[in-house]
Amino acid sequence: MQKLHQLNFENTFANLSKSFHTPLKPTPLPKPYLISFNPSAGNLIDLDSVEATREDFAEHFSGNRLPPNAEPLAMLYAGHQFGHFVPQLGDGRAILLGEVRNCAGELWDVQLKGAGITPYSRQGDGRSVLRSSIREYLCSEAMHGLGIPTSRALCIVGSDEEVYRESIETAAVVTRLAPSHVRFGSFEVYFHSNQLEEITTLANYVIERNFSHLSNESYKYQLFLNEITLRTARLIANWQAVGFAHGVMNTDNMSILGLTLDYGPFGFMEAYNPSYICNHSDQHGRYAFDQQPQIGLWNLTCLALALSPLIPQEDAVAILDGYAPAFYTHYTGLMGDKLGLSNTTQDDIPLISSLLDMMQTSRLDYTNLFRSLGNFATSANACNDLLRDQFIDRQAFDSWATAYRKRLQSSDDATRKVHMDSVNPKYILRNYLAQIAIEKAENHRDYSEINLLLKLLAHPYEEQPEMEHYSAPPPEWAQHISISCSS
Repeated sequence: MQKLHQLNFENTFANLSKSFHTPLKPTPLPKPYLISFNPSAGNLIDLDSVEATREDFAEHFSGNRLPPNAEPLAMLYAGHQFGHFVPQLGDGRAILLGEVRNCAGELWDVQLKGAGITPYSRQGDGRSVLRSSIREYLCSEAMHGLGIPTSRALCIVGSDEEVYRESIETAAVVTRLAPSHVRFGSFEVYFHSNQLEEITTLANYVIERNFSHLSNESYKYQLFLNEITLRTARLIANWQAVGFAHGVMNTDNMSILGLTLDYGPFGFMEAYNPSYICNHSDQHGRYAFDQQPQIGLWNLTCLALALSPLIPQEDAVAILDGYAPAFYTHYTGLMGDKLGLSNTTQDDIPLISSLLDMMQTSRLDYTNLFRSLGNFATSANACNDLLRDQFIDRQAFDSWATAYRKRLQSSDDATRKVHMDSVNPKYILRNYLAQIAIEKAENHRDYSEINLLLKLLAHPYEEQPEMEHYSAPPPEWAQHISISCSS
């Protein structure tokens, strides 16, 4: 493990021309203090956890004191925001310190979100607030615990500096780690400004750094787009299976690596509703839960257009045609796993769909229902009343249970439950759990709930009897929690 001053910084993105970024230092954060440190993320860059106890740790991860060999910069990109193209966006409050190579040879971007004004801030103050920093910090680690590709969060540093959103809040910086922060919009900015040479340069850079197995292929750009398409399809299938809504699937928030990136007004669905909208700024439901799969394809089409100088149209169309089959194959497999089915096929879709329809009618908690389904007993005279009584239409459940029992055939209930519990989480980051942690932090400088949730969500599939109450559906007051783009 390494000390702070020993981190092996490389700066491959900084070595690209100024067409791709703006070099600048973070804006100093007044009197920073450490709120939480994540040892699991620290391991990714070989950072010794003892370093988090240093008096100057917060100085380093607020941007006040730069690590040796770091070359900070703000990345340039464009993007389609709620379907409308914005020709220049870029890191408006995030600054990439550089990349750290760990002992396994992996490169990890180290980025400070909330590190101050950049040329891309668009009248913003360049800061993140404590509230949104806590949400991102916890959710990126919750997604990692669920086994879903995501950026990671190293730490939160706070300050008493006041910033204004809907009201006065305090500033914070969250340190994000990812194998790359390049996104779909990173290519769009050059295509729509007719900078074709930059498209080639960026594509070659990303392939060499993150898709090196494609570097010497004759059709590397087609293979590049194909891999991004498949990764995106699998990512969104994972979101759908776990009940996660991103909230702002703009092309500038879509990772070129198929990672969950840029946590803002996200939400884990509670009462099952396929039209669930987690972002109160999304008045037309463009990014509703059931729209995410088709938005994934729409965004990939924007990326394919940006790569059109490198890929013939007929090849791009053929590649994008593979998105839907890849998504549905992966999604069907995941849902079959959640039901404890072996060798899931298209024939199982009616069984899956009818369960979801009953859940919607009864407004059942998505996570808890699937977790309890592991207790389904398959013997002919078995009693499944605890499960049955959750549904409004008991006769519909009885019909479904008969078909389900037949599909399970002679599976062993105990063995099946172990498998189902390994794919159906007990714990998710419910909005009310995050809100409790936020209020303790904001009102009392009590960060214990943040650290408790960090540990809980690292093992979402495990029974944790002393934490049982964290799996409860939301209380009545949680219905009034509003999450918008400012979050």
